[in-house]
Amino acid sequence: MMSFEIPPGLTDLLQEFTVAVLRERPSNLVTFAANYFNKLNDINTDGTNEFNKGGGVRFIENASPERIENSDEPMQTESEDEAFEPPPPSSRYRRKSVSAETYNPETDDDLGEAKIVNPKSDIQRQRLADVVKDILLFRSLDPEQMQEVLDAMFEKRVAPGEHIIDQGDDGDYFYVIDSGTYDIYVLIEGQPKLVGNYDNSGFFGELALMYNMPRAATITASSQGKIWALDRTTFRRIVLKSAFEKRKKYETLLEHVPLLKSLDVYERMNVADALLSRTFEDGVQIIKQGDAAECMYFLESGKVRIAMVNKNDPSAGEKDVTTLEKGGYFGELALVTHQPRAASAYAIGQVKCAVLDVHAFERLMGPCMDVLKRNIGDYEEQLSKIFGKSMSMKDIR
Repeated sequence: MMSFEIPPGLTDLLQEFTVAVLRERPSNLVTFAANYFNKLNDINTDGTNEFNKGGGVRFIENASPERIENSDEPMQTESEDEAFEPPPPSSRYRRKSVSAETYNPETDDDLGEAKIVNPKSDIQRQRLADVVKDILLFRSLDPEQMQEVLDAMFEKRVAPGEHIIDQGDDGDYFYVIDSGTYDIYVLIEGQPKLVGNYDNSGFFGELALMYNMPRAATITASSQGKIWALDRTTFRRIVLKSAFEKRKKYETLLEHVPLLKSLDVYERMNVADALLSRTFEDGVQIIKQGDAAECMYFLESGKVRIAMVNKNDPSAGEKDVTTLEKGGYFGELALVTHQPRAASAYAIGQVKCAVLDVHAFERLMGPCMDVLKRNIGDYEEQLSKIFGKSMSMKDIR
């Protein structure tokens, strides 16, 4: 088993770069990154070395999810060079260590871990389940893991002005907002500055737990409210380990998909992180010919029957085209051609698929596009044999 040692300062460096990206929202990330690190290098080699003198880090811990989700939208009219600001003075040299233990999901065997259960009424449990169901951090959890998370979380009522977390403290809990409003403050040049807020929804505190770092912001309640807290040990053991195992499982699956041979290891890893698992019972129609395409599928287990109707001869009915097994994929054609589904897909027995949505497909599958387009010719040749005459993809849409 390979192991890697993280070089000192790498985590802080990447954190500050990420914050700069979220703050500036560059239209060309590669150009921005090149300018960022070139100017950072200039700062560190010009003799003044201002970067290493200490000070506040302008960092928002999970601030304003809407800002992050919409970060592709340009927010300013300046050029990339004009918009770029050198990184602010770093606090990395003021704080040398964090007392929280390092967590390695690869070596955690889960043995001897006492499960934490905080009693809840049925109403509280259902309320909590509704609050956390859309949190991306939890989307890779299976039902049993999700129940364990719900068991471990506990309710905390807060009053106006109460500090939930303070910048610089060690991370102890992950928080999910049930109700109330909360302000986000970051120390900039030694003074707290309001940089964002939450309004009756959201979550925070995960970065310090995930990366074993001090809190990067202060969160205070600006009204009465209620939050749910999850302790550090449970968060790491369930959430981080689940994400690690999900990546390993999908990386193994993707390694055996011929389509993805043109992706390097890092690109396949990104695809693995973007996949979601879905299960279909026997006979269920997974995709329907003519429907709009929203995703493609990689077959984890079971079999899938692909069938289609020739639109020029609908009376002939649906004909089977092929049967796919583990490692196969389907649904990609409509995403390549930006056309409706060219065929229907049905589950044979219980089927489990890894699903890649259209946005992730367009972002991550660029290196495979030539292969995907070449496959169209193979599909047309196969259809011609099945339907007994020369056909193109437009004949079955």
